[in-house]
Amino acid sequence: MVAPFAAPDARRSVLQLVNTAVPLVAIWIAMAVLVDNAYWATLLLSIPAAALVVRMFMIQHDCGHRSFFRSARLNDWVGHVIGVLTLTPHVYWRQAHNEHHATAGNLDKRGIGDVTTLTVDEYLALSPIKRFGYRVYRHPLTLLGIGPLYVFVLKFRLPLDLLLHKSRGRYALVLSVLLTNLAIAGLAIGIGFWLGFTEALMVQAPIIVLSCAAGVWLFYIQHQYEDVYWRRTEGWDFHDAAIEGSSFYDLPQPLRWLTADIGIHHIHHLSSRIPNYRLMDCMKHLPELPGVTRLTMRDNFRCLRLALYDEAAGCMVKFSALRKRRAGG
Repeated sequence: MVAPFAAPDARRSVLQLVNTAVPLVAIWIAMAVLVDNAYWATLLLSIPAAALVVRMFMIQHDCGHRSFFRSARLNDWVGHVIGVLTLTPHVYWRQAHNEHHATAGNLDKRGIGDVTTLTVDEYLALSPIKRFGYRVYRHPLTLLGIGPLYVFVLKFRLPLDLLLHKSRGRYALVLSVLLTNLAIAGLAIGIGFWLGFTEALMVQAPIIVLSCAAGVWLFYIQHQYEDVYWRRTEGWDFHDAAIEGSSFYDLPQPLRWLTADIGIHHIHHLSSRIPNYRLMDCMKHLPELPGVTRLTMRDNFRCLRLALYDEAAGCMVKFSALRKRRAGG
């Protein structure tokens, strides 16, 4: 049923690149012009600039699934270029993210491209210091502040996990990371000599902070909600995991446009070959799918407080649920 929509349209893809990249460059130049005399305006402009960087990342995301163009090589070239802007090495991220698609919702195959999630029993089996570490990790300041900066600014620069991962193509992945790092360094040095290194940092830093936080939040809300699907391998099903384990994050415009409809995540997990600009058409074409969880921005805070998966109850719970369990037991 979704297969007819898994076909890129070169004209629409090119138009999407243009209508994202051109305003991003224009806003960045305006920020650079204003940085010395009206830094408050630079900071204000960093908000739409960061939003457009998120949209560029979504285009890179489609390239990683080879869904943006028909040519695999063109998808990769565009993904590599965008990866310099998003600080995301394309080949490295593409492999990790595709593993996420293949294992999403499987409790026995966590750890690749996921927000770390423990079950209640796993958490209770931890030592006090490890419980504290997990609580720090799941705190909103870590998830949306320290964590995104660590992943995009530091982790993606040092592929230590790739060196330890004895996969067949690990050297190609490492090469992708190193070449991306060189390109980022070259671009940063060039802009620094043109604008001034301090000024360049004043322009780029708020964009990085905001875009990284927004990107991680979108990924979080798509797989972290109360009735999300988690199963052990013997009971896991790909299609059930796609529909029940990926939310429909129903955003208003212009947020839908800025996030390239990534909120229609259940359809995306059904078929990652559907380009972002066909997701809405595909969803309208399908009958209402049972098990889909629709979330809105009103659900943001409630979902952010969830921290553990309760296998017995089949749902995500807050840390406070543990106190209630002890009180009841």
